[in-house]
Amino acid sequence: MLEFLMRPTPFNGAAMMTITALCWTGNFIVGRWAADHVPPLTLAGLRWIGATLIMLALAWPYRHKDWPILRQHMPMMVMFGLTGAAIHNALQYVALNYTTATSASVINASGPILIALSCYLFFGDRVSLRQALGILSALCGVLVVISKGDPQVLAGLSLNIGDLAMLAAIAIASVYMAFMRRRPPVHALSFALGTFVVAALAMLPMMGMELALGARFVPTTGALLAIAYVAVVPSVIAYLCLNRGLELLGGTRAGVFLYLIPLFTAGTAVLLLGERPAAYHAAGLVLIVLGLWISTRQPPAPKAA
Repeated sequence: MLEFLMRPTPFNGAAMMTITALCWTGNFIVGRWAADHVPPLTLAGLRWIGATLIMLALAWPYRHKDWPILRQHMPMMVMFGLTGAAIHNALQYVALNYTTATSASVINASGPILIALSCYLFFGDRVSLRQALGILSALCGVLVVISKGDPQVLAGLSLNIGDLAMLAAIAIASVYMAFMRRRPPVHALSFALGTFVVAALAMLPMMGMELALGARFVPTTGALLAIAYVAVVPSVIAYLCLNRGLELLGGTRAGVFLYLIPLFTAGTAVLLLGERPAAYHAAGLVLIVLGLWISTRQPPAPKAA
């Protein structure tokens, strides 16, 4: 099964990005819960320290071959670690201290558009009409789910400092996704380890400053479970899938899968919280899936003359 998923096909790219969206859905939920139990920079710092230790064990067999290449590309690895993990994640957890999960989901819906913009600004990538229609369809599906089919819900949302922090987080992450085409030629585990090490080192002083300024962290069972979760699921698992999905689909096509996060969040509420599915869930699902299909399907091959 694993060998099948590693094949360089658009289907596998879609599978990798779907798993990524599912893992990041849990990060929104756990991150919002943890806001009342773990200071945001401390949560981000402990997340990447934990993820680094796990990835160190996984990537250990490749250390001799890949370390010289990673050292040669150190400036690029620092950029990946800061944009894809440290700064992006720190801003996300700060945002979840000041805004609701619903508002964060609305802001997160700007992700595919910002990724397409970054790909254009840095590499001149053009968005085809087909991709634009796919992005629009999926965005409409997200807004249907978030608004529960009532436009007045969206009209009642207002921006605050948390929403602005979330927008900045997604803009920074879009740079990471655009530059993935320039990642060093090393094993996926080695690349993830390098990214996580940079993130952990960058977060250490910020975490220390936060605690020194009086933020309290009580290591309760719930808090430790939350830290363990964010270190494994939205970090180790999600980033391995994300990097592979970006490799197979490219930034613009892969970014559309971020629209699955609000849909998965609604599904989680149905399964775990007993909420009942409604017609707007079905309508949103149809629009999102349609958008994904339009954006990621291969154009027809030209006919032979």
